[in-house]
Amino acid sequence: MADIAQVVALDIGGTKIASALVSFEEGKKPQVSLYEKVPTGAEQGGKHTLQVALDSAQRVIDAASGQIAGIGVSSGGVIDPKTGDVTYANEMMPGWGGTHLGQELRNRFNLPVRVMNDVHAHAFGEAMWGAGSGKEYSLVCAVGTGIGGAFVDHGHILLGAHSQAGHIGHVACTDAKGTPCNCGAIGHLEPIACGPGIISYYEELAGDKAMPNADGKTISEAADRGDQAAIEAEHRSGHALGEVLGSQVNMFDPNCVILSGSVAKSGRVWHDALKEGWAETVMPPVANTPIMQGTLGDNAPLIGAAQNVLRSAYIDIQ
Repeated sequence: MADIAQVVALDIGGTKIASALVSFEEGKKPQVSLYEKVPTGAEQGGKHTLQVALDSAQRVIDAASGQIAGIGVSSGGVIDPKTGDVTYANEMMPGWGGTHLGQELRNRFNLPVRVMNDVHAHAFGEAMWGAGSGKEYSLVCAVGTGIGGAFVDHGHILLGAHSQAGHIGHVACTDAKGTPCNCGAIGHLEPIACGPGIISYYEELAGDKAMPNADGKTISEAADRGDQAAIEAEHRSGHALGEVLGSQVNMFDPNCVILSGSVAKSGRVWHDALKEGWAETVMPPVANTPIMQGTLGDNAPLIGAAQNVLRSAYIDIQ
C-alpha cells in the first residue's frame, strides 16, 4: 500500500472557519475528509477567532487515524509566510492583525505548521490540483465579497517584497474612476466589481423598485431576464474585471486565467461584459488565453494550505 501523507487544514475567514483532513497519496488527487465549518465569531475579536481555530484543529486531530504530517492554514489578512504571523487584517476580522497564528498552533500541537493568505491558498490549490493542474503559469482570481488573486509560476506563488502580490482588486480600472476604495485609494476594481459592489449599485439604480433582500444570485437572474438596473450593475462588474484581467494577462502571460468565487458564477450578462472588457484591453499575442472556472470549490484553500505543508508554495520559503 502506498504511503499516505495526512495534513490538518484550516480555512479561516471573517464569517466561518472550515477544517478538514487532507490526504495525499502519490499518483492520486488529494482527498478531503472530516470536513466541518463553524462560525468565526470575528466580531468577538482576534483571541476568540484564534480559539475557534485551535478548537477546529483539535477536532480533526482527535478524529483522524494515523500520523499527522502537519497543519496547513489558509487565513484572511496579510500573512508573513516565514513566521505564520497575521501582520494585517481589515475591519472584517477585528483584532486578528498581530496574531502569532503559526506559533500558537505549533505551541498547542507540536506539529509543523505553515500559514498562508486565503487567496494564495485558494490559488495554490487550483494551480496544483484543480483547473491549473499541469499548467506552468496560472493567474487565479477569486471574486466574491472581495477580490484577490495570485500568479503561480511552476508551482510557486509570486509573493512580492511585502507579501502583498496578487491584490487584483486594488488595480485601477476605468469603470471605477472617482470611486473610493476601502483601502483609502480611489478608482480600484474591488468596490465596483465585488458582490457587495454589485448589490449597492443595483439598489442605487433601481431605487424604490429594487427587489427586497436582493443578493448576487437574484440580481444576476434578474439581469438575464432583462431588468435594466440589474443589467447595468452586472455589466459594470463584469466589464471592469475583464479590463483588469486583460491588463494582467498582458503583464504576466499565463497559460490560463482561473476564476473562482460566488460572483464568477454569475449569468450571461456578467460573462458577456467580462469578455467585452477583456477584448478592449488584452493584447493580440495573448488574446486567446483561456479563462476557466475553478474546479475545487470550497476545497481549494484547504487543499492549497495542506499542500503548502508538504511543499512550499513560495519560492523563497523552503
